[in-house]
Amino acid sequence: MTTPKAFQDFYPDQWSHCYGCGRLNEHGHQIKSYWEGDETVAHFTPEPYHMAIPGYVYGGLIASLVDCHGTGTASAAAYRAENRPMDSQPPLRFMTGNLNVRYHKPTPLGPPIELRGQIREIRGRKVVVDIRVMVEGVVTASGEVIAIQIPEHMKLEPENPE
Repeated sequence: MTTPKAFQDFYPDQWSHCYGCGRLNEHGHQIKSYWEGDETVAHFTPEPYHMAIPGYVYGGLIASLVDCHGTGTASAAAYRAENRPMDSQPPLRFMTGNLNVRYHKPTPLGPPIELRGQIREIRGRKVVVDIRVMVEGVVTASGEVIAIQIPEHMKLEPENPE
């Protein structure tokens, strides 16, 4: 049985350097997001250096995970809305237009973090995604990502191997 490719695995190389989700950024989080029914899911296990205070995760890490899972979810939702496979052209890639994170309780350091995304709205080049951050089934944070499709002037031409 083969494992499905993550949303981020479909990003063209020139758009795969993000600190949170870029598969080509060896120092980044390299999160991987997948469909699970109508929700998206990603998992991340924080390391001891992701500490805020002993025993708890740094809130900035939580924000970056929400951000990258949200933009990945937006991309996947746009493909789904157009009834296109994620490896079809032209690529649909999103960036953060707005990020809101609400911390409900401290996130314990150690157990894996689960991120669950739900599409709230798709309108033109904008996708709004709601994210729940959970550890062992307990919601520790939630977020809203307003993702905007990358504008034409920022699109990179495919790399030319000459």
